[in-house]
Amino acid sequence: MSDSKPESEDELAGTEQPFVAHLMELRDRLIKSMVAIGVVAGALALFPGPGALYDLLAAPLVAHLPQGATMIATSVISPFMVPLKILLMAAFLGALPVVLYQVWAFVAPGLYSHEKRLVLPLVVSSTLLFFAGVAFCYFLVFGKVFTFIQSFAPKSITAAPDIEAYLSFVLTMFLAFGLAFEVPIAVVVLARLGVVSIEQLKSFRGYFVVLAFVIAAIVTPPDVVSQLALAIPMCLLYEVGIWAARLFIKHTAAPEDPAPATKP
Repeated sequence: MSDSKPESEDELAGTEQPFVAHLMELRDRLIKSMVAIGVVAGALALFPGPGALYDLLAAPLVAHLPQGATMIATSVISPFMVPLKILLMAAFLGALPVVLYQVWAFVAPGLYSHEKRLVLPLVVSSTLLFFAGVAFCYFLVFGKVFTFIQSFAPKSITAAPDIEAYLSFVLTMFLAFGLAFEVPIAVVVLARLGVVSIEQLKSFRGYFVVLAFVIAAIVTPPDVVSQLALAIPMCLLYEVGIWAARLFIKHTAAPEDPAPATKP
C-alpha cells in the first residue's frame, strides 16, 4: 500500500481579502484613531485647557527657578503655538491605547495563533514601558536635573528660560527615556527572532553597559545626574529583557508540524 501523509490545515485558510478591502479597512482604522485623538484633544481643551497643560509641564522647572523669576516667550506666536503643541501631544498620548488597538485589530487577522501570543503582549508592554519612561523622567529626573543645573548658576544671572526651548528640551527627554525603557522589548524581539541567543545576550552585558552610558551622554544634557538617570535604568532593563526573553521563547513557539504517518 502507498504511504499516506495527513495534510496540516492552515489557520489562515479562507481569511484572505482583496487588496481594496484592506485599504478600506485601513482607512476606517485611521479615521477611528483620528477621531479618538480629536475627542481627547477636545476634552483637554475644555479642561484643564492648553495653558494649564503647559503650566503642569513646566512645574518641575518653575519650582527650581529663583524667587520671582518666570519663563519668557521670545516669539510673538509662542504663547499660542506652544500650548497648542502640548495639547496635541497630550491628546495623542491619551488616545494611544485606542490607536494601538486599531493597529492590533488591523494586523491580527493575518497572524497565526502563536504569533498573536507574541505580538499582543509586546504591544501592551511596550506602551506601558514608554509611559513608565515618561513618568520616570517627569517625576524623578526633572527635579534632580534642574536642582543640579541651578546650583551651578552664577548669582549675577537671573534664569528666565524660553517656553519654546523648554518644550523642545522636554520632548527630547521624554522621547529619550520613553525609548530607553523599551530595551526589554528590543531584547525579547531579537531573541525571539533568533538574531541572538540568550547566552549571547548574557555575554554582551559588559558591552551594553558601555553602550548605555554612551547613549546617555549623547541624548541627555551634559550633566552627571541625567546621564546616570538614563544609563542605570537601561542596564537594569537589559537584565529584565533577558529574563523576559526566556519566557517569550518558551510560550510563543510555533507548533510543530505533525509527524507523517506511515503504513506498512
